[in-house]
Amino acid sequence: MAASRLLRRCLLAALSAVLISSGTAQADPPAVSAAAVTFSDSFDGPAGAAVDSSKWQIETGDNVNNHERQYYTSGNKNAALDGQGHLVITARRENPANYQCWYGTCQYTSARLNTSGQFTARYGHVEARMKIPRGQGMWPAFWMLGTPVNWPDSGEIDVMENVGFEPSTVHGTLHGPGYSGSGGIGAGYSLPNGQAFADAFHTFAVDWAPDSITWSVDGNVYQRRTPADLGGRTWVFNKPFFLILNLAVGGYWPGDPDGSTVFPQQLVVDHVSVTTGDTATGAAIRGLAGKCVDVAGANPANGTAVQLYDCNGTAAQQWTVGSDGTIRALGKCLDVTGGGTADGTAVQLYDCNGSGAQRWTVTGARDIVNPQADKCLDVTGNSSANGTRLQLWTCTGGANQKWTVG
Repeated sequence: MAASRLLRRCLLAALSAVLISSGTAQADPPAVSAAAVTFSDSFDGPAGAAVDSSKWQIETGDNVNNHERQYYTSGNKNAALDGQGHLVITARRENPANYQCWYGTCQYTSARLNTSGQFTARYGHVEARMKIPRGQGMWPAFWMLGTPVNWPDSGEIDVMENVGFEPSTVHGTLHGPGYSGSGGIGAGYSLPNGQAFADAFHTFAVDWAPDSITWSVDGNVYQRRTPADLGGRTWVFNKPFFLILNLAVGGYWPGDPDGSTVFPQQLVVDHVSVTTGDTATGAAIRGLAGKCVDVAGANPANGTAVQLYDCNGTAAQQWTVGSDGTIRALGKCLDVTGGGTADGTAVQLYDCNGSGAQRWTVTGARDIVNPQADKCLDVTGNSSANGTRLQLWTCTGGANQKWTVG
């Protein structure tokens, strides 16, 4: 199952990269570019095997800074593949080797992995599909640290944290100089109707661009942060970060386990992937008369018109074509207004929400197709005038439906 999911993701990434090359209109589709840099791990391998050491390193020891209670062990002792395409990080109430922690003899073991020295990202779509543990004192996290590490000045991006006393809520947070620890800048996301995150797999992600980070759960965006949110403090997130997965036990935030906490507990990770690019700002999408797909007025507000305009290299014309089928600029998604499927439905900029109105396929014939409507991105009226609105229309093969990315 994990292998097939990864294959589908890679095929989508290949489609998105098909037209990332320079050049004018041409009859034959250009070759796939190597511009996209993708980190992925679907944790395929035999049950009991350790993680791929070319992608992850295992941290060991305790953590006095957060007053966590676990000892992080080496190898596959607490982090191992399950033979079904998952990484399982297990927290146990045990001390098999007389491990010593900041508070004395350790009471728990667990695991923490990172990609430092193997992989860093600077911008892109960062996601993990996971099923988290449950219980008082549990603290699973998927997060990133800025390089070189000099916390908090080097920065921290928490893609997902959960504390066991909030089974229905996860948190996304930024930490940096003057806004670290309990002063971090973030928000929570809660499942409806009291559902618990431990009951099923969920996908936790950030979409990270210069001066913008957007968090989502299962494609549902719940916060976007920019330097304007920091009250004049320094934004430290326009540089490389590495990935971290861990399951902590106890600490200042979750509190310690109690008599209600059942051990062992597991953080089960289905996949981790990062799709980024060779530039920080994405690429232009050129169409009729060599003009560019443009966000009107460079306005990131929901509902802003997407139009044709002279190419000018601004952020309003820098688009990222993601492996999830989205096309993004200014931290938001290219969206079909109202989820419409009729000819003439205008497209706009809108918060990314995982809907079919925001899914696109870039074809080798240079069409940009919305599969939900089975229609093409189209320049209204075949007009090359600046400000001409873009829309959906039945695919005709006309010049006003042909696009080059890059």
